[in-house]
Amino acid sequence: MDTLLDALQEGRLIELPDNDKYDALQFLAHILEAIPSVPAGTDVVGLVMARENTVTTALGKGWACPHARVPFDEDLMCVVGWSPTGIDYGAPDGLPVSIVAMYLVPANQRNHYLREISILAKALHAYGPKESRRSVQSLNEVRDDLLDLISSTKESVGPDTRARMIQLQARAAVEEIPAQDLSNLLIEPVTLVTAPGLKYVVLAQNPALVELLDSATGLMEAIASKGVFENGGWRVVKRDIVEYQAHRVVYDCLAIRAMPPFPAKPGPKR
Repeated sequence: MDTLLDALQEGRLIELPDNDKYDALQFLAHILEAIPSVPAGTDVVGLVMARENTVTTALGKGWACPHARVPFDEDLMCVVGWSPTGIDYGAPDGLPVSIVAMYLVPANQRNHYLREISILAKALHAYGPKESRRSVQSLNEVRDDLLDLISSTKESVGPDTRARMIQLQARAAVEEIPAQDLSNLLIEPVTLVTAPGLKYVVLAQNPALVELLDSATGLMEAIASKGVFENGGWRVVKRDIVEYQAHRVVYDCLAIRAMPPFPAKPGPKR
């Protein structure tokens, strides 16, 4: 399960903002869309939703693996969401889903994807039911649990010593990244407030983002009709909406932006 391990190593493990199935799927799909190597305009949300409306992607034992197949060639990519309370996902075993591993499957990676999902399904079967695993309370514990699962697949196909070495290497690599870090993705909570006859109000901690959205054209129209707005490298995604008296409306949103990678540190002089 190399792609799942890559997601952990690159910081693409995040706590889901709520336990609604379709909100979680849209949130993870927007994160995949924001990865710089994914061509602009790739509708991961639409592809994921279309498949989920046809057949559930729950594997059982607290896992779901939705995916989007895309026509271009690229690496197989994955983002992992954790729901502390569990999601009513319509799983075949009736258990709520706590781990959603969403894959972006380019045309040249379909065999790789099928192989990885097959290994994951076998690992979940051998790893025991969700209730028998230790209760996790934080992203760090979730990450450790996933590393145990990945290591168990290595143990089934190779010597125990090799499996332990892989696990130790994985832990060392992943521990360099804070549990809530999403590598080069910057995520900011944003609240948008509208009322008839008044200009919308942007509430956020990032002053540059507030300035950008304050002067954006078509922001509220896009959020109200499509639930997403893009400008200046930011993707603003609607999570929830609350309507008050006198047609006042509050939109709870997330703003996602891909940041350039940090330059490599120079090695020691010899």
